[in-house]
Amino acid sequence: MATTLCQVAGYLLSVLGLAGVISATLMNAWSTQDLEGDVVTSVYNTKGLWRTCETGSSGFTECRPYFSILGLPGSFQAVRALMIVGIVLGVIGALISIFALKCIRMGNMEDAMKANMTLTSGILFVVGGVCGIAGVSIFANLIVTNFMFTTTTATMQGSLQPRYTFGPALFVGWVGGAVLVVGGIMMCVACKGMAPEKTHYNAVAYKASKPNTIYKSGDERSRRGFDDDYKKSTTRSDDGRQTQPSKFDYV
Repeated sequence: MATTLCQVAGYLLSVLGLAGVISATLMNAWSTQDLEGDVVTSVYNTKGLWRTCETGSSGFTECRPYFSILGLPGSFQAVRALMIVGIVLGVIGALISIFALKCIRMGNMEDAMKANMTLTSGILFVVGGVCGIAGVSIFANLIVTNFMFTTTTATMQGSLQPRYTFGPALFVGWVGGAVLVVGGIMMCVACKGMAPEKTHYNAVAYKASKPNTIYKSGDERSRRGFDDDYKKSTTRSDDGRQTQPSKFDYV
């Protein structure tokens, strides 16, 4: 029962974390304009992974996609790739984990196969969550670097350049990636309880008993007479070899 609860809870957390990563990837507010010290506050700009948006004082928002891919920084494209890889791995893990749920019977599927599928989906969830967290962290590092550079330039030259700070999409991506990793770990833990236990047999070496030779005791006098006759009938040569009695020994 505990294994089933752990597996179902891990699956639900993984799906919830995957939804968070997908939402963060599609959001346009990865970086938002810092309005502190800005004279013009009637225009509010935000940037996402796929387009930039501009919101006027009237509340109308206009978004423009990035028309050039080669003109974007390499780190920006790396963030896109990490988020896409995390989503793909999470979707594959979710599809596998559906068939691996212990509360769902799929034909004559054995528990060992379900345990392997649960472990596979758990690993995919963990890797997908790590990719999502890494992508969001790289973008946050870019925001910090650009913010410090813009602040230094504005101080030295006195120019007014818009500065950007963390947007809500970053926090959604961090939380979603963390929940996805936790769900994957719970799926891996549930795999251990689903695997069938191996039966160990204690091997015992068997040795065949030697056949017992039973000698039937006869008359003691007949045995002594037989021994005396045998000793007389055998002679030993000088080199220690035993010879058979000849006809001259009885002369």
